[in-house]
Amino acid sequence: MKKFLNRPEDFVDEMLEGIYRAHPQVTKTADDLRCYVTAHPRPGKVGIVTGGGSGHLPLFLGYVGENMLDGAAVGGVFQSPSSDQILEVTKYVEQGAGVLYIYGNYTGDIMNFDMAGELAEMEDIAVRTVIGNDDVASSIVGEEHKRRGVAGIFFLYKAAGAAAAQMMPLDEVARIAEKARANTRTMGVALSPCIVPEVGKPGFEIGADEMEIGMGIHGEPGISRSKLAPADAVVDQMLDRIFAEESFGAGDAVAVLVNGLGATPLEELYILFRRVSQRFEEAGAAVRNVWLGEFATSMEMAGASISVLRLDAELEPLIAASADTPFFKHVAR
Repeated sequence: MKKFLNRPEDFVDEMLEGIYRAHPQVTKTADDLRCYVTAHPRPGKVGIVTGGGSGHLPLFLGYVGENMLDGAAVGGVFQSPSSDQILEVTKYVEQGAGVLYIYGNYTGDIMNFDMAGELAEMEDIAVRTVIGNDDVASSIVGEEHKRRGVAGIFFLYKAAGAAAAQMMPLDEVARIAEKARANTRTMGVALSPCIVPEVGKPGFEIGADEMEIGMGIHGEPGISRSKLAPADAVVDQMLDRIFAEESFGAGDAVAVLVNGLGATPLEELYILFRRVSQRFEEAGAAVRNVWLGEFATSMEMAGASISVLRLDAELEPLIAASADTPFFKHVAR
């Protein structure tokens, strides 16, 4: 294991200390480094809280900032935050309009967010929940509730954050997040494993000339393992799964996120997007918003994912709205 760290058990907290020192617009609540919140909560605005395991930066905490999220509860590497941490963040971001939880579809997160929400409501804080489940590889059509939440949750953050910034009420912000969730699909491909610092060895094995389509961001099994194919063929395999569920044609518009999993050069992501763009052009659909880079990683895993959000007249301006966080900046055009 070659990593820049001191003690493996200090990995998460020392990472957080570095972020707080570099970005004074975010802070911690009380004495818990892992209760990560905006330093400037906005009175009267719906608070949006996320959370999950570390090892996926900039997911989850990287999207706390202006016109996006208000707080994140931070767990250990690939581990859920505690319900106490989630509750602490909830109480801090509550500014009189209630709190929306947005997080990925993982058992530990669901259990702890549900418990925190119950405790918050006992303190008269209104809470709503939207769970990201965009990974089409992880379950069949008709059982979408079993799907994992991966990089497509970015679109939920973006839409809900913009809606909350417009001072929409809690139920409206939750409805918009749910609409973004229902219209987002993601497929990923992994080329290498990753190493959890406290484990010190790769979490799985994959051949030097192999790829796995549909692998999860914690190393969960995908739908097929095969020899590495040319980039265009890889994109076609991924998009074929998305297009099998969602038909796109003339008059349709989409937002696209091409996400690196931690060790994929940006140049390669642009090669992937080249083919993504061609496929939508061939279908007659317009690609209106594009983001490429690292948005939801898996430590140093090599690989990428493609997320597609179907846009409409309501979602498009919310997705295009300006946002400013330590890890994501976008100026509306």
